[in-house]
Amino acid sequence: MKYTLPALPYPEHALEPVISRETIQIHYGKHAQTYLNNLNDMIAGTEYEDMSLEDTIRSSAGSLFNNAAQTWNHIFYFNTFSPDARIVPQGSLAHAIVRHWETFENFQEVFVQTGKSLFGSGWVWLCSDDAGHLGIRAESNAGNPLIEGLTPLLAFDVWEHAYYIDYRNRRDNHLQQLWSIVDWRVVESRYKF
Repeated sequence: MKYTLPALPYPEHALEPVISRETIQIHYGKHAQTYLNNLNDMIAGTEYEDMSLEDTIRSSAGSLFNNAAQTWNHIFYFNTFSPDARIVPQGSLAHAIVRHWETFENFQEVFVQTGKSLFGSGWVWLCSDDAGHLGIRAESNAGNPLIEGLTPLLAFDVWEHAYYIDYRNRRDNHLQQLWSIVDWRVVESRYKF
């Protein structure tokens, strides 16, 4: 099976000014596409050729893992956003967030602080376990909570190429601005409790 990068569910300019058209073109159109191209080259003729991307992430290591996880991470990340986002959670996920962090604003603060504090490159994740308990995790490089049996719900990319065009070295500003385009309808659809 050959993977393809899915079209985004919005035009390249739709997330401006939070994420510019130029950033979408370079970050999704070039960086994510390069990971995917590398992945396709690596799996050709191997046992991974017919595996799902998730199974490849769970069972691989080294550069194969890096390219598989980065492909998945970028698709997941960009499909969380919407120009018509519902910017607060509702239902069972909203209740779980309040149960764990007392308020949605506390959750946002901890999430951003976790992303700001991650040394170097990586991702900050909201994930759930099999019982629906929530956690925030910082993962370096291509790290993904799938490998620990967790369900990813939300991810913010803290690799510099995710924000440098629009925010230069102001990672914290980038992370704060992302809240205005996170579509919690999408995030809630990933939470099965």
